[in-house]
Amino acid sequence: MTVSSECDAVPADSTSDVGVVIVAAGKGLRLGADLPKQYLPLGGVPILRRTVEAFAGHPRIGPIVVVHGPDQAGICRETLTGMANIHYCVGGATRRASVRGGLEVLGTLVAGDAIVLIHDAARPFVSFDVMDRVIDGACAHGAAIPAIAPVDSVKSLGPDGTVGGSVDRDGLRLAQTPQGFRLDLILRAHDEASSDWDASDDAALAESIGVSVRFVDGDGMNEKITHDWQYRAAEARLNGQATFRVGNGFDVHRLGTREDGIEGVFLCGIHIPHSRALIGHSDADVALHALTDAILGAMGLGDIGDHFPPSDPQWKGAPSDLFLTHAANLVREAGAEIMNCDLTILCERPKIAPHRAAMRDNVARLLDLPVARISVKATTTERLGFTGREEGIACQAAVSVRVP
Repeated sequence: MTVSSECDAVPADSTSDVGVVIVAAGKGLRLGADLPKQYLPLGGVPILRRTVEAFAGHPRIGPIVVVHGPDQAGICRETLTGMANIHYCVGGATRRASVRGGLEVLGTLVAGDAIVLIHDAARPFVSFDVMDRVIDGACAHGAAIPAIAPVDSVKSLGPDGTVGGSVDRDGLRLAQTPQGFRLDLILRAHDEASSDWDASDDAALAESIGVSVRFVDGDGMNEKITHDWQYRAAEARLNGQATFRVGNGFDVHRLGTREDGIEGVFLCGIHIPHSRALIGHSDADVALHALTDAILGAMGLGDIGDHFPPSDPQWKGAPSDLFLTHAANLVREAGAEIMNCDLTILCERPKIAPHRAAMRDNVARLLDLPVARISVKATTTERLGFTGREEGIACQAAVSVRVP
């Protein structure tokens, strides 16, 4: 096992009475996705980032160690880019080995009698209240775990799938994470418990060496995402909490002769042959300009001129996809997600229909969205106005953005 304590950002004060180990080393493929479940988007934000952010925002918590799989170093760091006081550890062959590695890294950052919270990466809805109860319980008793009482009837499994009997649920509890321990105590449990036993949780290791683990109240919303139905339910829950914003953009460029002699027009990043060219800011792609303004408008971030002033010579002739991807990155950095884009191009010529598929594909590529979320339409103005006289081309764009 190898350990690392690199940070993507300058760490905050790494000394604290409470540290966290987040176990994210599993392959997590039960959901049937190409990525391990901890990296799947949930409301537009990877599950792992939601989980880490939940702890990073708690005022009592200091360093956080994220234990990732041997082949997940790149995606793990990318997922947590910009977060301070995050340290990394490569996991082992079992959950127990992964936790042990994370504890060793944490031991270089906090005192031996500090409290450590050990948490599953796939529980992104953990609350401050649960964290506080576990921290207080571990401070008072050395070990504490959150748990909830089962609400369904409990049966034992008999032969051939039959019911073996009913189990009294009054004395049962369903254990959750984070599980809290004094660091030196849980390290001793890892050392002294049978080496070939991959315990289902850390409380089991502590119990095996005679430690009395205290129950504290858990939270029914603090569910571990394991199966597809749980993932879909979590998405639905976030959709119910999300705010949807709408942005509109409109842009116009005249048709003429470019100084560089390039003929044809750029629309949605696609070069379309034409007898004249669009004149204006950058490559004068009126469609991408309108779409960029719509995205910035949805986020309340001004317009394209605020971010890329037309008076700045560095943008002369620049491809407009730079502006669009910049706006899309601002959306992602805010933890939001572009849901769909709808563009209407107003012109007599060139004909848009032959190029519509390529335009949709290119916008989808630039925004990293499914092409089904991109609409490109065109209309004339029945020979009325400047577009009808073929003096210029206009575009209006609308986008919807989901903001958690």
